[in-house]
Amino acid sequence: MYSTTEFANKAHISTRTVRYYSNIGLLKPTYNAVDNHYYYTEDDFFKLQKILSLKYLGFSLKEIEQLIKDNTADEIRELFMLQIKLIRRKIENLKLVEKGLINANRIIESNNSLRWTDIINLIYLINMEDQLIENYRNSENLSIRIELHSRFSKDKHGWFAWLLSQIPVKKVESILEIGCGNGELWKSIDAEQLNDKEIILSDISAGMIQDAMNNLKEYKFKYSVFDCEEIPFSSSKFDMIIANHMLFYVKDITRALNEMCRVLKSNGEFYCSTYGKNHMKEISDLTKAFDERINLSEIELYKIFGVENGENILREHFEEVLYKKYEDFLEIDDGELLCEYIFSCHGNQNEILSGRKEEFKEFIKNEVRKRRMIISKDAGVFICKSPKKCRGELAI
Repeated sequence: MYSTTEFANKAHISTRTVRYYSNIGLLKPTYNAVDNHYYYTEDDFFKLQKILSLKYLGFSLKEIEQLIKDNTADEIRELFMLQIKLIRRKIENLKLVEKGLINANRIIESNNSLRWTDIINLIYLINMEDQLIENYRNSENLSIRIELHSRFSKDKHGWFAWLLSQIPVKKVESILEIGCGNGELWKSIDAEQLNDKEIILSDISAGMIQDAMNNLKEYKFKYSVFDCEEIPFSSSKFDMIIANHMLFYVKDITRALNEMCRVLKSNGEFYCSTYGKNHMKEISDLTKAFDERINLSEIELYKIFGVENGENILREHFEEVLYKKYEDFLEIDDGELLCEYIFSCHGNQNEILSGRKEEFKEFIKNEVRKRRMIISKDAGVFICKSPKKCRGELAI
Protein backbone atom coordinates (compact mmCIF):
# COMPACT_ATOMS: atom_id res chain seq x y z
CA MET A 1 0.00 0.00 0.00
CA TYR A 2 1.31 3.45 -0.96
CA SER A 3 0.46 6.88 0.36
CA THR A 4 -0.34 9.56 -2.23
CA THR A 5 3.21 10.95 -2.06
CA GLU A 6 4.83 7.49 -2.25
CA PHE A 7 2.55 6.55 -5.14
CA ALA A 8 3.40 9.73 -7.05
CA ASN A 9 7.14 9.28 -6.48
CA LYS A 10 6.97 5.67 -7.66
CA ALA A 11 5.32 6.82 -10.92
CA HIS A 12 7.57 9.91 -11.27
CA ILE A 13 4.60 12.30 -11.42
CA SER A 14 3.35 15.01 -9.06
CA THR A 15 1.04 14.36 -6.12
CA ARG A 16 -1.24 16.97 -7.66
CA THR A 17 -1.65 14.81 -10.76
CA VAL A 18 -2.44 11.73 -8.66
CA ARG A 19 -5.08 13.66 -6.69
CA TYR A 20 -6.58 15.04 -9.90
CA TYR A 21 -6.93 11.56 -11.45
CA SER A 22 -8.53 10.41 -8.22
CA ASN A 23 -10.94 13.35 -8.10
CA ILE A 24 -12.21 12.72 -11.65
CA GLY A 25 -12.61 8.98 -10.99
CA LEU A 26 -9.76 7.53 -13.07
CA LEU A 27 -8.08 6.18 -9.92
CA LYS A 28 -9.95 5.12 -6.80
CA PRO A 29 -7.71 4.87 -3.73
CA THR A 30 -8.57 2.71 -0.73
CA TYR A 31 -9.66 4.54 2.41
CA ASN A 32 -8.06 3.36 5.65
CA ALA A 33 -10.36 4.11 8.59
CA VAL A 34 -7.57 3.46 11.10
CA ASP A 35 -5.45 6.50 10.18
CA ASN A 36 -8.01 8.40 8.03
CA HIS A 37 -5.79 8.34 4.92
CA TYR A 38 -6.12 7.10 1.35
CA TYR A 39 -3.74 4.48 -0.05
CA TYR A 40 -2.95 3.01 -3.47
CA THR A 41 -2.16 -0.59 -4.38
CA GLU A 42 0.02 -2.31 -6.99
CA ASP A 43 -3.13 -2.79 -9.09
CA ASP A 44 -3.69 0.98 -8.93
CA PHE A 45 -0.09 1.47 -10.06
CA PHE A 46 -0.64 -0.77 -13.10
CA LYS A 47 -3.82 1.19 -13.90
CA LEU A 48 -1.87 4.45 -13.59
CA GLN A 49 0.73 3.15 -16.03
CA LYS A 50 -2.06 2.47 -18.54
CA ILE A 51 -3.40 6.01 -18.03
CA LEU A 52 0.02 7.59 -18.52
CA SER A 53 0.75 5.45 -21.59
CA LEU A 54 -2.53 6.40 -23.27
CA LYS A 55 -2.01 10.04 -22.36
CA TYR A 56 1.44 9.89 -23.99
CA LEU A 57 -0.22 8.51 -27.16
CA GLY A 58 -2.40 11.62 -27.25
CA PHE A 59 -5.75 10.34 -25.93
CA SER A 60 -7.91 12.70 -23.90
CA LEU A 61 -8.76 11.82 -20.29
CA LYS A 62 -12.36 11.15 -21.36
CA GLU A 63 -11.14 8.68 -23.99
CA ILE A 64 -8.74 7.12 -21.49
CA GLU A 65 -11.64 6.57 -19.10
CA GLN A 66 -13.40 4.63 -21.87
CA LEU A 67 -10.32 2.65 -22.81
CA ILE A 68 -9.46 1.41 -19.32
CA LYS A 69 -12.98 0.09 -18.80
CA ASP A 70 -13.99 -3.32 -20.13
CA ASN A 71 -14.31 -2.21 -23.75
CA THR A 72 -14.72 -4.53 -26.71
CA ALA A 73 -11.87 -4.98 -29.17
CA ASP A 74 -13.88 -3.10 -31.83
CA GLU A 75 -14.37 -0.06 -29.56
CA ILE A 76 -10.65 0.05 -28.74
CA ARG A 77 -9.80 -0.37 -32.43
CA GLU A 78 -12.09 2.56 -33.34
CA LEU A 79 -10.41 4.80 -30.77
CA PHE A 80 -6.95 3.81 -32.01
CA MET A 81 -7.94 4.43 -35.64
CA LEU A 82 -9.21 7.88 -34.66
CA GLN A 83 -5.89 8.59 -32.97
CA ILE A 84 -3.96 7.45 -36.06
CA LYS A 85 -5.98 9.86 -38.23
CA LEU A 86 -5.43 12.64 -35.72
CA ILE A 87 -1.66 12.06 -35.74
CA ARG A 88 -1.71 12.26 -39.54
CA ARG A 89 -3.58 15.57 -39.27
CA LYS A 90 -0.91 16.84 -36.84
CA ILE A 91 1.78 15.86 -39.34
CA GLU A 92 -0.06 17.88 -42.02
CA ASN A 93 -0.20 20.85 -39.68
CA LEU A 94 3.53 20.63 -38.92
CA LYS A 95 4.23 20.59 -42.67
CA LEU A 96 2.20 23.80 -43.00
CA VAL A 97 4.20 25.34 -40.16
CA GLU A 98 7.44 24.31 -41.86
CA LYS A 99 6.28 25.79 -45.17
CA GLY A 100 5.25 29.02 -43.40
CA LEU A 101 8.64 29.36 -41.72
CA ILE A 102 10.49 28.75 -44.99
CA ASN A 103 8.36 31.34 -46.81
CA ALA A 104 8.82 33.85 -43.98
CA ASN A 105 12.59 33.34 -44.09
CA ARG A 106 12.63 33.89 -47.88
CA ILE A 107 10.65 37.14 -47.51
CA ILE A 108 13.09 38.41 -44.88
CA GLU A 109 16.09 37.48 -47.06
CA SER A 110 14.66 39.26 -50.12
CA ASN A 111 12.99 42.29 -48.51
CA ASN A 112 14.79 42.50 -45.17
CA SER A 113 11.35 42.82 -43.53
CA LEU A 114 8.18 40.86 -42.76
CA ARG A 115 4.59 42.12 -42.42
CA TRP A 116 2.94 41.71 -39.04
CA THR A 117 0.02 39.90 -40.68
CA ASP A 118 2.45 37.21 -41.90
CA ILE A 119 3.91 36.85 -38.41
CA ILE A 120 0.45 36.60 -36.81
CA ASN A 121 -0.66 33.94 -39.32
CA LEU A 122 2.51 31.99 -38.66
CA ILE A 123 1.99 32.08 -34.89
CA TYR A 124 -1.60 31.00 -35.43
CA LEU A 125 -0.43 27.97 -37.40
CA ILE A 126 2.04 27.02 -34.68
CA ASN A 127 -0.63 27.27 -31.98
CA MET A 128 -3.27 25.50 -34.04
CA GLU A 129 -2.27 22.06 -32.74
CA ASP A 130 -4.26 22.70 -29.56
CA GLN A 131 -7.41 22.98 -31.70
CA LEU A 132 -6.72 19.98 -33.92
CA ILE A 133 -8.51 17.33 -31.85
CA GLU A 134 -11.81 19.20 -31.64
CA ASN A 135 -11.57 20.47 -35.22
CA TYR A 136 -10.85 16.98 -36.54
CA ARG A 137 -13.74 15.41 -34.67
CA ASN A 138 -16.11 18.13 -35.86
CA SER A 139 -15.02 17.45 -39.43
CA GLU A 140 -15.36 13.68 -39.07
CA ASN A 141 -18.80 13.98 -37.47
CA LEU A 142 -19.98 16.40 -40.16
CA SER A 143 -18.87 13.99 -42.89
CA ILE A 144 -20.84 11.15 -41.28
CA ARG A 145 -24.01 13.25 -41.09
CA ILE A 146 -23.62 14.41 -44.70
CA GLU A 147 -23.17 10.81 -45.87
CA LEU A 148 -26.36 9.66 -44.12
CA HIS A 149 -28.39 12.39 -45.81
CA SER A 150 -26.79 11.98 -49.24
CA ARG A 151 -27.37 8.22 -49.30
CA PHE A 152 -30.88 7.97 -47.90
CA SER A 153 -32.69 11.22 -48.73
CA LYS A 154 -35.61 10.65 -51.09
CA ASP A 155 -34.70 13.93 -52.79
CA LYS A 156 -31.71 12.62 -54.73
CA HIS A 157 -30.49 16.12 -55.50
CA GLY A 158 -29.90 16.52 -51.76
CA TRP A 159 -30.01 19.36 -49.27
CA PHE A 160 -26.99 21.32 -50.53
CA ALA A 161 -28.19 21.34 -54.15
CA TRP A 162 -31.67 22.43 -53.01
CA LEU A 163 -30.27 25.18 -50.78
CA LEU A 164 -28.03 26.48 -53.55
CA SER A 165 -31.03 26.49 -55.92
CA GLN A 166 -32.75 28.96 -53.56
CA ILE A 167 -29.78 31.33 -53.60
CA PRO A 168 -29.17 33.48 -56.75
CA VAL A 169 -25.37 33.38 -56.49
CA LYS A 170 -24.96 34.04 -60.22
CA LYS A 171 -26.67 37.45 -59.96
CA VAL A 172 -24.31 38.97 -57.38
CA GLU A 173 -20.62 39.86 -57.29
CA SER A 174 -19.56 39.45 -53.65
CA ILE A 175 -20.58 36.61 -51.29
CA LEU A 176 -19.59 35.74 -47.74
CA GLU A 177 -20.43 32.30 -46.35
CA ILE A 178 -20.29 32.11 -42.57
CA GLY A 179 -19.77 28.67 -41.02
CA CYS A 180 -18.82 27.04 -44.33
CA GLY A 181 -17.79 23.73 -42.71
CA ASN A 182 -16.03 21.53 -45.25
CA GLY A 183 -17.38 23.52 -48.23
CA GLU A 184 -19.99 20.93 -49.21
CA LEU A 185 -22.47 23.61 -50.34
CA TRP A 186 -20.37 24.57 -53.37
CA LYS A 187 -19.62 21.13 -54.82
CA SER A 188 -22.73 21.08 -57.01
CA ILE A 189 -21.96 24.32 -58.91
CA ASP A 190 -19.65 24.77 -61.90
CA ALA A 191 -16.46 26.52 -60.77
CA GLU A 192 -16.23 28.51 -64.02
CA GLN A 193 -19.57 30.20 -63.28
CA LEU A 194 -18.02 31.77 -60.17
CA ASN A 195 -14.73 33.03 -61.62
CA ASP A 196 -15.88 36.66 -61.89
CA LYS A 197 -17.09 36.81 -58.27
CA GLU A 198 -15.46 37.45 -54.93
CA ILE A 199 -16.53 34.57 -52.69
CA ILE A 200 -15.13 34.29 -49.18
CA LEU A 201 -15.73 31.11 -47.17
CA SER A 202 -15.31 31.51 -43.44
CA ASP A 203 -15.53 29.41 -40.31
CA ILE A 204 -14.57 29.74 -36.66
CA SER A 205 -12.73 26.40 -37.02
CA ALA A 206 -9.36 26.44 -38.79
CA GLY A 207 -9.69 22.69 -39.27
CA MET A 208 -12.95 23.12 -41.18
CA ILE A 209 -11.37 25.79 -43.38
CA GLN A 210 -8.52 23.41 -44.19
CA ASP A 211 -11.05 20.73 -45.18
CA ALA A 212 -12.93 23.22 -47.36
CA MET A 213 -9.70 24.22 -49.10
CA ASN A 214 -8.89 20.56 -49.74
CA ASN A 215 -12.39 19.84 -51.07
CA LEU A 216 -12.63 22.92 -53.32
CA LYS A 217 -9.20 23.11 -54.92
CA GLU A 218 -10.62 23.92 -58.38
CA TYR A 219 -12.52 26.95 -57.05
CA LYS A 220 -10.95 30.41 -56.73
CA PHE A 221 -12.40 31.11 -53.31
CA LYS A 222 -10.86 33.13 -50.51
CA TYR A 223 -10.86 31.75 -46.97
CA SER A 224 -10.96 33.34 -43.56
CA VAL A 225 -11.08 32.14 -39.95
CA PHE A 226 -13.11 34.34 -37.56
CA ASP A 227 -15.97 34.52 -35.10
CA CYS A 228 -19.06 35.96 -36.83
CA GLU A 229 -19.71 38.20 -33.83
CA GLU A 230 -16.71 40.24 -35.05
CA ILE A 231 -16.57 40.12 -38.85
CA PRO A 232 -13.22 41.51 -40.05
CA PHE A 233 -14.54 43.30 -43.17
CA SER A 234 -15.60 46.84 -43.95
CA SER A 235 -19.23 47.98 -43.84
CA SER A 236 -21.46 47.49 -46.91
CA LYS A 237 -18.96 45.14 -48.57
CA PHE A 238 -21.10 42.12 -49.55
CA ASP A 239 -24.10 41.59 -51.81
CA MET A 240 -24.96 38.35 -50.05
CA ILE A 241 -24.25 36.38 -46.88
CA ILE A 242 -25.01 32.68 -46.45
CA ALA A 243 -25.24 30.85 -43.10
CA ASN A 244 -26.15 27.19 -43.41
CA HIS A 245 -27.29 25.55 -40.16
CA MET A 246 -24.98 27.59 -37.95
CA LEU A 247 -26.83 30.49 -36.28
CA PHE A 248 -27.92 28.27 -33.38
CA TYR A 249 -24.26 27.75 -32.48
CA VAL A 250 -23.55 31.49 -32.10
CA LYS A 251 -23.16 32.74 -28.53
CA ASP A 252 -24.77 36.12 -29.19
CA ILE A 253 -27.13 35.94 -32.19
CA THR A 254 -28.13 39.61 -31.94
CA ARG A 255 -24.52 40.74 -32.12
CA ALA A 256 -23.77 38.37 -35.00
CA LEU A 257 -26.80 39.53 -37.00
CA ASN A 258 -25.87 43.18 -36.36
CA GLU A 259 -22.43 42.43 -37.80
CA MET A 260 -23.94 40.71 -40.84
CA CYS A 261 -26.24 43.67 -41.48
CA ARG A 262 -23.24 45.98 -41.17
CA VAL A 263 -21.16 44.23 -43.83
CA LEU A 264 -24.14 43.75 -46.18
CA LYS A 265 -24.93 46.37 -48.77
CA SER A 266 -28.24 48.27 -48.34
CA ASN A 267 -29.85 46.01 -50.96
CA GLY A 268 -27.96 42.93 -49.73
CA GLU A 269 -29.56 39.57 -48.96
CA PHE A 270 -29.04 37.07 -46.17
CA TYR A 271 -29.80 33.34 -46.58
CA CYS A 272 -29.81 31.30 -43.39
CA SER A 273 -31.04 27.74 -42.97
CA THR A 274 -32.14 25.89 -39.87
CA TYR A 275 -34.39 23.06 -38.70
CA GLY A 276 -37.43 22.64 -36.48
CA LYS A 277 -38.53 20.57 -33.49
CA ASN A 278 -39.60 17.54 -35.58
CA HIS A 279 -36.35 17.26 -37.56
CA MET A 280 -34.95 13.67 -37.36
CA LYS A 281 -37.23 13.07 -34.37
CA GLU A 282 -37.57 9.34 -35.09
CA ILE A 283 -33.83 8.80 -34.51
CA SER A 284 -34.02 10.45 -31.11
CA ASP A 285 -37.08 8.31 -30.23
CA LEU A 286 -35.21 5.19 -31.32
CA THR A 287 -32.22 5.88 -29.06
CA LYS A 288 -34.50 6.60 -26.10
CA ALA A 289 -36.22 3.26 -26.69
CA PHE A 290 -32.86 1.67 -25.91
CA ASP A 291 -32.02 3.97 -22.99
CA GLU A 292 -34.27 6.90 -22.09
CA ARG A 293 -31.31 8.82 -20.63
CA ILE A 294 -29.81 9.38 -24.09
CA ASN A 295 -30.01 12.90 -25.50
CA LEU A 296 -28.47 13.34 -28.94
CA SER A 297 -27.99 17.05 -28.38
CA GLU A 298 -26.72 18.76 -25.25
CA ILE A 299 -29.19 21.55 -25.94
CA GLU A 300 -32.20 21.77 -28.26
CA LEU A 301 -30.65 23.96 -30.92
CA TYR A 302 -33.94 24.70 -32.70
CA LYS A 303 -35.07 26.56 -29.57
CA ILE A 304 -32.16 28.96 -29.98
CA PHE A 305 -32.75 29.55 -33.68
CA GLY A 306 -35.16 27.28 -35.52
CA VAL A 307 -38.06 27.08 -37.93
CA GLU A 308 -40.53 28.07 -35.21
CA ASN A 309 -38.81 31.21 -33.89
CA GLY A 310 -36.43 32.17 -36.71
CA GLU A 311 -38.69 34.68 -38.44
CA ASN A 312 -39.28 36.72 -35.28
CA ILE A 313 -35.53 36.87 -34.58
CA LEU A 314 -34.66 37.89 -38.13
CA ARG A 315 -37.35 40.60 -38.43
CA GLU A 316 -35.46 42.57 -35.78
CA HIS A 317 -32.65 42.92 -38.34
CA PHE A 318 -34.27 42.75 -41.81
CA GLU A 319 -37.28 44.47 -43.38
CA GLU A 320 -38.28 41.40 -45.40
CA VAL A 321 -38.15 37.77 -44.22
CA LEU A 322 -39.48 34.81 -46.20
CA TYR A 323 -39.28 31.12 -45.22
CA LYS A 324 -39.00 28.25 -47.74
CA LYS A 325 -39.45 24.67 -46.53
CA TYR A 326 -37.36 21.78 -47.79
CA GLU A 327 -39.62 18.85 -48.72
CA ASP A 328 -37.77 15.61 -48.03
CA PHE A 329 -37.37 12.59 -45.73
CA LEU A 330 -34.92 9.73 -45.16
CA GLU A 331 -35.54 6.04 -45.76
CA ILE A 332 -32.69 4.17 -44.04
CA ASP A 333 -31.68 0.54 -44.53
CA ASP A 334 -28.09 0.68 -43.21
CA GLY A 335 -27.97 0.13 -39.46
CA GLU A 336 -24.19 0.54 -39.30
CA LEU A 337 -24.22 4.05 -40.78
CA LEU A 338 -27.19 4.99 -38.62
CA CYS A 339 -25.13 4.00 -35.55
CA GLU A 340 -22.21 6.11 -36.76
CA TYR A 341 -24.59 9.05 -37.20
CA ILE A 342 -25.89 8.61 -33.65
CA PHE A 343 -22.35 8.40 -32.21
CA SER A 344 -21.43 11.60 -34.13
CA CYS A 345 -24.11 13.71 -32.43
CA HIS A 346 -23.27 16.35 -29.81
CA GLY A 347 -25.08 14.69 -26.93
CA ASN A 348 -24.43 12.31 -24.05
CA GLN A 349 -24.84 9.09 -26.08
CA ASN A 350 -21.15 8.09 -26.05
CA GLU A 351 -21.01 8.50 -22.28
CA ILE A 352 -24.27 6.60 -21.64
CA LEU A 353 -23.32 3.82 -24.07
CA SER A 354 -19.74 3.37 -22.82
CA GLY A 355 -19.11 -0.39 -22.66
CA ARG A 356 -22.50 -1.12 -24.29
CA LYS A 357 -21.90 0.03 -27.84
CA GLU A 358 -22.02 -3.44 -29.37
CA GLU A 359 -25.33 -4.13 -27.63
CA PHE A 360 -26.66 -0.78 -28.87
CA LYS A 361 -25.46 -1.41 -32.42
CA GLU A 362 -27.24 -4.78 -32.48
CA PHE A 363 -30.42 -3.12 -31.21
CA ILE A 364 -30.33 -0.46 -33.95
CA LYS A 365 -29.53 -2.98 -36.70
CA ASN A 366 -32.42 -5.20 -35.60
CA GLU A 367 -34.80 -2.23 -35.69
CA VAL A 368 -33.62 -1.34 -39.21
CA ARG A 369 -34.06 -4.95 -40.35
CA LYS A 370 -37.55 -5.21 -38.84
CA ARG A 371 -39.17 -2.22 -40.50
CA ARG A 372 -38.91 0.52 -43.07
CA MET A 373 -37.02 3.24 -41.21
CA ILE A 374 -38.60 6.56 -42.23
CA ILE A 375 -37.01 9.68 -40.76
CA SER A 376 -38.73 13.06 -41.00
CA LYS A 377 -36.99 16.24 -42.08
CA ASP A 378 -38.15 19.60 -40.81
CA ALA A 379 -35.77 22.13 -42.35
CA GLY A 380 -35.66 25.10 -44.68
CA VAL A 381 -34.12 28.47 -45.41
CA PHE A 382 -34.99 32.04 -44.40
CA ILE A 383 -34.49 34.61 -47.18
CA CYS A 384 -33.86 38.04 -45.69
CA LYS A 385 -33.70 41.36 -47.55
CA SER A 386 -33.14 45.04 -46.71
CA PRO A 387 -30.84 44.85 -43.67
CA LYS A 388 -31.47 47.30 -40.84
CA LYS A 389 -28.26 49.14 -40.02
CA CYS A 390 -27.32 49.77 -36.40
CA ARG A 391 -27.04 53.41 -35.31
CA GLY A 392 -23.56 54.75 -34.76
CA GLU A 393 -21.84 51.87 -36.57
CA LEU A 394 -18.24 52.37 -37.52
CA ALA A 395 -16.59 50.93 -40.59
CA ILE A 396 -13.67 48.66 -39.74
